[in-house]
Amino acid sequence: MQTFFNSLKQGLAASVLLAAAITNVQTAAAQDDKTLLGAGSSFINPLFSKMFADYNAKTGIQVNYQSIGSGGGILQLTNKTVDFGASDGPLNDEQTAKFGVPVLHIPQASGAVVITYNLPGDNNNLNLTPDIIADIFLGKIKTWNDARITSINKGVNIPGLPILVAHRSDGSGTTNIFTNYLSKVSPEWKSKVGSAGAVNWPAGLGGKGNEGVAGLVKQTPGAIGYVELIYALQNKMDYAKVQNKKGKFIIPSIASVTSAGNVKMPDDAKIFITDTDAADGYPIAGFTWVLIYKEQNYNGRSKDRATKLLKLLWWNIHEGQAFTEPLNYSPLSKEALRVAEKILKSATYDGKAIL
Repeated sequence: MQTFFNSLKQGLAASVLLAAAITNVQTAAAQDDKTLLGAGSSFINPLFSKMFADYNAKTGIQVNYQSIGSGGGILQLTNKTVDFGASDGPLNDEQTAKFGVPVLHIPQASGAVVITYNLPGDNNNLNLTPDIIADIFLGKIKTWNDARITSINKGVNIPGLPILVAHRSDGSGTTNIFTNYLSKVSPEWKSKVGSAGAVNWPAGLGGKGNEGVAGLVKQTPGAIGYVELIYALQNKMDYAKVQNKKGKFIIPSIASVTSAGNVKMPDDAKIFITDTDAADGYPIAGFTWVLIYKEQNYNGRSKDRATKLLKLLWWNIHEGQAFTEPLNYSPLSKEALRVAEKILKSATYDGKAIL
């Protein structure tokens, strides 16, 4: 019962924060065409912070980006209160239907979703297998010194702390990547929980954004959660090596995410790269996208504003890629860049190409 009330409090707090963020975005919408508005993914927020600061210094264009989670970004784009949304999962059929008009997915980079945990001692880079990860998040493995965990971590002194699962409380592309992975590796997860940006979690407490999950894990001995790699690095948190399809335990890194993302990109750029076949690929990785309306003449938007948006996104996928690796994201491959360019060139104003 206490867990329920804790989860409820987390959810209410998240709702208040989301409402405040949305108010900020809508207030900023009254500004002139030198300010572009975006909202969504916390997964990509550290990268966007660097990109947009540099773009502002070079062009004078301000980008007001609200890190409210992919679900929040999709909602704000649906409501036409932002110029772009950002999501770590492509729109599903229901979301696509709510838009009612074509929405473009422009890949920005790819990154790792890491399994981070809080254990005393020198326990960084524990080995975890797909079935163990699934059973922890299903609430079936309850203590850290469970025989299944210790048997694949020989010589490591793993304490007998109870496991507390930390998960996202908001609609999240990071959750979309993670649950997509779990649905591929665990039939039980697929049938009981499924794959989506928001699911009914079998166990644990919720935190808002990658920031919230990282905070829960860092503050709670025995906790385990999932966050984008840079959040674990910035908070000096331990994270696991995960066994991939080839049986290798892989550390999440630029190289292992790049290996996982070395795939043929479909023309619409909508693809999951979880549970990769790549021998050296990290299995819980994904692309992150900017979402925009294909037809940019809506709600009284000026052609100038639409052009500024398209020029920003063109810069993101070219010059802006210089900021990916320093922040432990994988840059777009030549294949992904080719598709991203083609998608951006399909955006129109009054039916005519903007770029």
